Amino acid sequence: MKVLVTGSAGFIGSALALRLLARGDEVIGVDNLNDYYDVTLKQARLERVKAQPGFTDLRLDLEDRAGIARAFAEHRPQRVVNLAAQAGVRYSIENPLAYIDTNLVGFGHILEGCRHNEVEHLVYASSSSVYGANTSMPFSVHDNVDHPLSLYAASKKANELMAHTYSHLYQLPTTGLRFFTVYGPWGRPDMALFLFTRAILAGEPIDVFNYGRHRRDFTYVDDIVEGVIRVLDRVPEPNPNWTGAEPDSATSNAPYRLYNIGNNQPVELMHYIETLERCLGKTAEKNLLPLQPGDVPDTYADVTDLVEQVDYQPSTTVEDGIARFVDWYRDYYGV
Repeated sequence: MKVLVTGSAGFIGSALALRLLARGDEVIGVDNLNDYYDVTLKQARLERVKAQPGFTDLRLDLEDRAGIARAFAEHRPQRVVNLAAQAGVRYSIENPLAYIDTNLVGFGHILEGCRHNEVEHLVYASSSSVYGANTSMPFSVHDNVDHPLSLYAASKKANELMAHTYSHLYQLPTTGLRFFTVYGPWGRPDMALFLFTRAILAGEPIDVFNYGRHRRDFTYVDDIVEGVIRVLDRVPEPNPNWTGAEPDSATSNAPYRLYNIGNNQPVELMHYIETLERCLGKTAEKNLLPLQPGDVPDTYADVTDLVEQVDYQPSTTVEDGIARFVDWYRDYYGV
C-alpha cells in the first residue's frame, strides 16, 4: 500500500514508518521538525527511515492547508496514519493555543485531504488523556469521556468527534487509537523515562509527582506499532447493532471505531523508577511532589475490543522495555 504517515520524525511515527517499509509498503512521511524538543533527535530518527527504499520525505506543517492538500493530490495515499500533534499535558497548560493550531486546525486539514482523495482508511492518534476525570477502571472505549482535564486531552477528544463527523457525512472510514503512556528507545525527551534517565546519570534529583503513587499503563513502542498496523489493515464498517437510543461511543452506524492500546497492566510510578534504577545501577534522589494540574492519578486500559477484533494485546513488561531503553540511551548518547 501507499501510506501517508504524519509525524514521521516522531517517536511512534518513525518506528511505524520503518515497520511499514519493511513489509513492502510505500510511505509518504510528513513532519515539520519543530523545536518542541531536540531537533537533532528527530533528524536522527528520520535518517534511519530515509535510508530505506520506498520513503518520501515531506517538510510540512499540518496547519498549512494548501501544502497538505498538495501532498494528498500529488501522492494519492491509499491509507493515512495521523500521528503528528502538539503533545504533552503539562505544556498544554502553558501554551494552549499551540494545541488549537496543530491538533484541531491541522487535523481538519488531514480529514479534508482524506475526504477529497478517496482515502480508504484514516487511523489517528488519540490518547488515554481523554478519560480525564473518569475513575472507573479499567478505562473502556465504551465509557463516556466528556470531562477532560487538560486542553491536550480536549483536543484529542475533539479529534474523535471530528473524525466521526467525516465518517458519517462522507463515509470516510476512521479509527482512533487511545495510546497509553508510550515509552522505549528513540523516545521523547520530555517524557518521564527520558527525564529520569538523564537526571539519574547526571547525579541530579528527579521530580516525582503524586509522591510516586500514581499508576500508568506503560506501553512499549513496538507494541504500539504492532497495534497500529493491525488496525490500519482492518478498515472499519458500520456497526449494524448501533442505535441512537443507546449510543455506543466506540462504534457508530458510520464506518468509525475507537480502540485503547495499552499494556493492560498498570504499574506504580515508584516501581517504574526502581526498575530504571536497577538498569542504570544508580539510585535516584527524589523530590516527592503532589499531583500536577491536568494530570490524572491512574490509567488502565481495557483492551478487550483490540483483542477480539484485531487479535492483539501488548505484552512487553516494563522490566524488559526499560532495559531496552537504557541500552539504547547509553549507546546513542555514549554514556
